[in-house]
Amino acid sequence: MKLKEETVNSKLIYDGKVVKLFLDKVKLPDESLANREIIKHSGGAAILLVDDNRVLLVKQFRYAYNEEIYEIPAGKLEDLENPEIAAVRELEEETGFVATKVDLLAKIFPTPGYTNEVIYIYHAKEYLKKQQKLDSGEFLKVEFIEIEKVLQMIDKGEICDAKTVTAVYKYLLKDNK
Repeated sequence: MKLKEETVNSKLIYDGKVVKLFLDKVKLPDESLANREIIKHSGGAAILLVDDNRVLLVKQFRYAYNEEIYEIPAGKLEDLENPEIAAVRELEEETGFVATKVDLLAKIFPTPGYTNEVIYIYHAKEYLKKQQKLDSGEFLKVEFIEIEKVLQMIDKGEICDAKTVTAVYKYLLKDNK
């Protein structure tokens, strides 16, 4: 049996700056019909910078969770933007570091049940320090934290951000091969 669902029709419910919400009717593999609420998102890019066994993190308030969270620098892809270019841009804007050599660490689907968002995670292998260029309305704290402490924070649930957890573990796995 094929697992693919076929779109019968699609209705745009909300067209926002960051997301578009669709209500789709789909035909399931057994020929029955079902509804799918889908959030379409342009995707994102994130970047991990490790210097002297310290991870560069930003701490910022995230309204959806009503708390300050630690995460690696990241941002939304602009229209058909190259994810590598976006990751380098976000690193500079948020932290003042400019990546001059990067490698793709991972491509993740953060919430595949209801969105098509894809996040590309890079590792800044070489970098320079320049000037931070925060966007208007963007407030964050930049911090280097020892990688062992970052692992403890992940273990204790103090760092829950999926892209950050993925980046740290992928980096450590790659580093140990």
